[in-house]
Amino acid sequence: MTQAKERILVALSGGVDSAVAAAILKEAGHEVEAAYVRTWEHEEDLLGDCPGAKDLADARAVAEMLSIPFRTINFVDFYHREVVNPMVEGYAKGITPNPDILCNRRMKFGALLQYAYDQDFQALATGHYCQRKLGKEGKSELWEGVDKDKDQSYFLARISRKQLAGARFPLGEITKTEVRKIAAQLKLPVANKKDSQGICFLGKVKIPNFLSHFIKDSPGDIVNQSGKRIGTHQGLHRYTLGQRRGIGVPSNQDNEFYVVTGKNEETNELIVAFENEDNPSLWGYRCRIENLHILSEDTIEELSTKPLLAKARFRDPSTPVSLHLLDEGRLEVTFAKAQRAITPGQVLAIYQDERLLASAIYSAGEMGRAFLST
Repeated sequence: MTQAKERILVALSGGVDSAVAAAILKEAGHEVEAAYVRTWEHEEDLLGDCPGAKDLADARAVAEMLSIPFRTINFVDFYHREVVNPMVEGYAKGITPNPDILCNRRMKFGALLQYAYDQDFQALATGHYCQRKLGKEGKSELWEGVDKDKDQSYFLARISRKQLAGARFPLGEITKTEVRKIAAQLKLPVANKKDSQGICFLGKVKIPNFLSHFIKDSPGDIVNQSGKRIGTHQGLHRYTLGQRRGIGVPSNQDNEFYVVTGKNEETNELIVAFENEDNPSLWGYRCRIENLHILSEDTIEELSTKPLLAKARFRDPSTPVSLHLLDEGRLEVTFAKAQRAITPGQVLAIYQDERLLASAIYSAGEMGRAFLST
């Protein structure tokens, strides 16, 4: 975190992390103000039990206790257009996008950061557990947080270098345990508040139930990998690769459960199989990637020659990978260890040691899979 005193806008979510981030910045002598961003209106009509009203009240209470100016910003229309709609459209096309990653790029460090600049702030701070470091010539670099159990650099893998330059992460060098301790010492009203779970705007609503308001169900057959019909699905958008629960097909006599291994959009079939590490539809070493986004100063060619690590998904351990340049700008990634249920539309985060260098999107292949046959 920079030593120079800055005028910083803190995105208060109503949780303990952003509250402590604001407290740390104020203690360090920065000129701090806080903002709560509204992303939904009349959420009870669609989301039911939504924490929005409680979060807003908690964010305001934190700002009052810290004696920092507080404002509420209405980004409802922007959020629906730039985050919710792309998520819905992705599921409708049979892929599984990550709305939290999209939210960070387009809203938090997109529209909200620009709002901060327009209001004469020098930076935007959040409660993410990651680090922004200055490298050669003062260039901003994104590094994993000290707390490896809470590291959120993965969720920032698609922000730009320009956006990273305006980002501040006060929690990057401390642990969640320390954050709770600071909150208790300061007697913040959210000191004991539980961490939010799930996608940022859904609250406790399950994704299939949310999507049912936007995508019409299209029932079809559930088939095994031999093509035998074993059940009926409600709509392909309701299922993700690797899903074990909620498929609607019972286990066999050996108590083995079916897992989603593919989707056939042409025949509207959901393909399932029993969990098996030898199943090339569920496990694999190689897959296609697209839309490579580089956060470092490297070129694609330079990246492909470096010793790289990657997180196949959030909370997955880093594993060695290699990038292969194909024709027409296409890319392929090879993992040192077999990965389970790589899902088209989701993000691969690419690192060198603990520094995030780039990211890419898993692209769909035959039967909606990302894996390449060996």
